[in-house]
Amino acid sequence: MPILPIDTGRYGTPEMLKVFEEEQRVQKLLDVEAALAWAHAEVGNIPHKDAEKIAAMASTKYVKVERIKAIEREIKHDLAALVRALSEQCGSSGAYVHLGATSYDIVDTANALQLKDAIELILKRLNNLKGILQHKAYEYKETVLMGRTHGQHALPITLGFKFSVWGYEISRHIQRLNECRPRVVAGKMSGAVGTQAGLGDYAPKIQELVMKRLDIRAAEISTQIVQRDRYTELICILAMVATSLENFATEIRELQRPEIAELFESFEAEKQVGSSTMPHKRNPEICERICGLARIVRGLTIPAFEDMVTWHERDLTQSSTERFVLPEACILTDYILYLFTNVLVNLRVDEQRMFQNIKLTQGRTMSESVMMALTRKGVNRQEAHELLRKLTLKSEVEKRPFREILLSDRFVSSKLTEIEIDDALNPKNYLGTAVKQAEAFSKA
Repeated sequence: MPILPIDTGRYGTPEMLKVFEEEQRVQKLLDVEAALAWAHAEVGNIPHKDAEKIAAMASTKYVKVERIKAIEREIKHDLAALVRALSEQCGSSGAYVHLGATSYDIVDTANALQLKDAIELILKRLNNLKGILQHKAYEYKETVLMGRTHGQHALPITLGFKFSVWGYEISRHIQRLNECRPRVVAGKMSGAVGTQAGLGDYAPKIQELVMKRLDIRAAEISTQIVQRDRYTELICILAMVATSLENFATEIRELQRPEIAELFESFEAEKQVGSSTMPHKRNPEICERICGLARIVRGLTIPAFEDMVTWHERDLTQSSTERFVLPEACILTDYILYLFTNVLVNLRVDEQRMFQNIKLTQGRTMSESVMMALTRKGVNRQEAHELLRKLTLKSEVEKRPFREILLSDRFVSSKLTEIEIDDALNPKNYLGTAVKQAEAFSKA
């Protein structure tokens, strides 16, 4: 019976769950066994008719998961159980099933097939998310909001600029996944310790043919397993993807606070419930779910690193770990991407509130703009900074608009006209290249 929330259907997309469901996993293992038999036939080790029989029977239509499990309960070895179950269906041709191979020739090559599919799905979602961010960056390239550092008002930026920052981060993840894919999607046919002794004189050719048949690369060298730095690299990249999405989701959560109220998750007003006791609540629950699940993905990097350590040419410590780590990392990262994409597509933006929030400090956040205006009039930069530091404090303590303080200051008013002060205090005039950078990303 289902126990974990992935199994119950709470988390995960149908596309990625299909990649890792039990029957699909068994089919990948059978695909590798069929490719091995075909390669043996191609080099003349076994008759073609026997390879064809093995290929025909290497399907979950004939090799049932239940039968494999029944055999495993008896012999205590999952892959050997699959070999026996396949051999049963092949009649006399069953004698050639698994010829010259070790269990992890089959398991690691099947891993590569699954990870190939998983990476493709995640890349598809990343590229889709990038496209949405590009659209949003252009749409909101001139929408001014307050940039914040240390949780405090800093300088004005645009929402399109913020989306561009996120988008380039996603672009780097796309690049990382594409770069690691050849290293991760690698199978092997190298036998019990990697020497290929059991495969005979044509061992290199058999490995080449198997991988060509399956459309994946062969590991350059391996022991009984492909070395786990490959998987660790992938898990670390997926953890980075998940953490980036947690970062973006955290920003939306912060900006949805009633005290800020600039960005909001969509909320189905007709039916959605925010709290079991407080009828008014409209929580950013999807963004919070993203943040929670990202912690699980990050946590998977620890066992992934531990799995790089093995006794001699192989031990069994990776086996149990990877049954969790590989599916969970891919399923949860894909699901988080799906969630965040939906959040972004349906994001509600309150531009009026953004404008109101900019005015909260009565213009003091434009002090750098005024300082730079003074330097253009020949004022020493350090002296201008100290003067404006004092004037912003005066504005804050006296609760007077910064404009009023500037106009009343003899030194400032002797250097800048009222129009020049107003220009310096206008957030739209101090966006630097924010708009151009958003436009550049929207076309990247």
